[in-house]
Amino acid sequence: MQGDAGKLPRVNPISFASVECSDPRFERDGLRAITVRSGALGRRADMCFWAPPLGNSPATLPLLILLHGSGGSAWSWPLNGGAHLTTARLVEAEEIAPVALAMPSDGLWGMGSGYVPHADADYERWIVDEVPAAAALLDDRITGSSPLTIAGLSMGGFGALRLGAKYPDRFRGISAHSAVTTLGRLAEATGDRLDALPGFGQPEGAALHWLEVNAGRLPPLRFDCGNDDHLLPGNRALHDALGARGIEHQYEEFAGGHDWLYWRLHLADSLRFLDRAMARVGGAVQ
Repeated sequence: MQGDAGKLPRVNPISFASVECSDPRFERDGLRAITVRSGALGRRADMCFWAPPLGNSPATLPLLILLHGSGGSAWSWPLNGGAHLTTARLVEAEEIAPVALAMPSDGLWGMGSGYVPHADADYERWIVDEVPAAAALLDDRITGSSPLTIAGLSMGGFGALRLGAKYPDRFRGISAHSAVTTLGRLAEATGDRLDALPGFGQPEGAALHWLEVNAGRLPPLRFDCGNDDHLLPGNRALHDALGARGIEHQYEEFAGGHDWLYWRLHLADSLRFLDRAMARVGGAVQ
C-alpha cells in the first residue's frame, strides 16, 4: 500500500477465501461477528460488527472502524466497552447520524501487532483494506461510497492516529483515547520484541510522523487522555508537537486512568466528533 490513499477505493472488491458469519437467531442487540481468511495476514481474522436497524437509516451507512488495545481482541469494544450500545443510544436520540461499527481484532500477534506491517503479515492492510470489505459482507448498506472514520484506544489509538494520517483521503475523521504514541512505548508496555519492525526507533515509528507528513491533508483530528493515565506525558508531547507545527487538532484531558471506565465514558466524545467531521467534509449520505 502507498501513503497516497486517494487512489484507493473505500471498499475494495476483495474476495475472501473463507467466510463464516454469526447466525442472526443467536445474535443480541444487533451485534454480529464474522471470521474471514485474511489475505493480508495469511490466516483467519475476526471482527465484530454493529449497524442500526433498517428503519429510517440511509441506504448507504458511514462506517467507523474501532481499534482495540494490546491484549484485546475483536470483542473488546462491544463486550468491555459497550460500544454498540452507546452508538445505538446516540443514534436513537438523534445526537449523531446513523453509523455502523466495525470492531476488528488487530491480528492477534503477541500482545499487540501495533496495526503495522510485519515481515510475515500486513496488519495495516488488514485494517485499511479488508475490514471495510468484511463489513460490506454483513450489511448491504456498507458500500464503496460509505464514508470511513477511525478511532481506537491505547495501542488502537496509535493505530487510529497512524492509519488515519497515513491515508487521509480514505478516512473522514480520526479520534484516539489514551493513545500509545510510539512503537517503542508499545514495546515497553507489552514486553514484545518490536525492534525488527520498520520504523522502530525511527520517526516513522511515532504517531507524529504521518500527521506531520500529511499535515495539509488531514481529516478532522482529536485525541484525549486521562489525567491519571501513565501515557499522559506522551499524549501531551504529541499535542505540543502538533501545536508547534501548526497542525489543527483537538486535544482534551479528563479525570480518569487507563481503563474501561474511562473509555466507556469517552467513546461518546469520539462518536459526536466524528459525526461532525463527516458533516464538515460532506460525509452525509442519503
